[in-house]
Amino acid sequence: MSRRSRRPAWAGRNYGLLTAAAVVTNLGSHGALIAAAFAVLESGGDGGDVGLVAAARTLPLVVFLLIGGAVADRLPRHRVMVAANALNCFSQGAFAVLVLAGEPRLWQMMLLTALGGTGQAFFGPAAEGMLLSSVEGEQAGRAFAVFRMAMQGAALGGAALGGAMVAAIGPGWVLAADAAAFAVAGSLRSFLDVSHIPPRAPGGGMLADLRDGWREFAGRPWLWGIVVQFSIANAVVAATDAVYGPLVARDHLGGAGPWGLALGFFGAGTVAGALLMTRWKPRRLLLAGTLCVFPMALPSAALAVPVSAASLCVAMFVAGATVEVFGVSWMTALHQEIPEDKLSRVAAYDWFGSVALVPLATALTGPAEAAFGRPEALWGCSALVVVVTAAVLCMPDVRNLRRNTKDVMREAGTGSPDAERPVGGLG
Repeated sequence: MSRRSRRPAWAGRNYGLLTAAAVVTNLGSHGALIAAAFAVLESGGDGGDVGLVAAARTLPLVVFLLIGGAVADRLPRHRVMVAANALNCFSQGAFAVLVLAGEPRLWQMMLLTALGGTGQAFFGPAAEGMLLSSVEGEQAGRAFAVFRMAMQGAALGGAALGGAMVAAIGPGWVLAADAAAFAVAGSLRSFLDVSHIPPRAPGGGMLADLRDGWREFAGRPWLWGIVVQFSIANAVVAATDAVYGPLVARDHLGGAGPWGLALGFFGAGTVAGALLMTRWKPRRLLLAGTLCVFPMALPSAALAVPVSAASLCVAMFVAGATVEVFGVSWMTALHQEIPEDKLSRVAAYDWFGSVALVPLATALTGPAEAAFGRPEALWGCSALVVVVTAAVLCMPDVRNLRRNTKDVMREAGTGSPDAERPVGGLG
């Protein structure tokens, strides 16, 4: 048999390019997250300054995400992705030059991370729509699991390597490597084929596109309910990862190396969770996925104690494995329920809700630590994750949405119009 014939039917050319590009960018970006935090600290900043830089990256996501989703449903998605990668390459390259030159100013770091966030606002909806449209039918869940396993495996390596590189040669070179990764990934994405996507019919303009996306989003309680849940959960997890984690690592665990290792264990957990999802197909997609969100509270609780580096790694591994079950289930639900021509706009509302509170949460980490103390702030993060996850389980649509199968659709005579064709998703 030829190599092509041995390849799974769902692993087409676009899927392969998207997976390779995601691996490259995840290798760079997860190390860059550590590098950015320690670049601020090494320039004389404190926890509040780290939070401000993190907020500067996320704020443009909130401002531009909905526009990015409408643009991605109007223009060829691969061109939007390549342009966004070019902007990220420039911003991270300039950040690296500033750090390597010595004593970057806080406003400069905030401006460059804001440019990177702007690129992500346009990239995210286009990328999610492109991935969902590259996979077919009943094997969608397995395809998403394999994609996420490759992506999270790269995140594992990137976080561990990035932490070690920050400790060994400083954050500037890690940021430079991230800029190079964006250049390579953008080149790969330029070869994506969008000929299978039907031309978009002329619409009534940007506002009309946004209204269509909103109707698609607001008309599904399971969709907006989980997005509201993650708007809070992602905010407190981002505050923990971007600010409190590096500070606890510096004060109690020995610096960037152990924190990078802990993030690497989170990545290892996501790989394990994705591997599980290549075999497990829960019938009630969102019920299984949402139950697996509760362990997201473990890392902030471990940092609140604080536990040893080894115990923190265990908590991060469990959180990564279980949240990946949710991630695959969520992408599968979007794939089977959302029409192809609205994928990017719905993804934009998903992203918007998921990151809307992150700038506020990261900016308030310093004041919260000063007002309540670091352990108390971290316990509060854990409690919020548990409360909002329990609340969303009260929604019947979340508990009852089921995976579409050929047998179910034959019996019903209907079903998702997208479940049997190439359509359709870090948080």
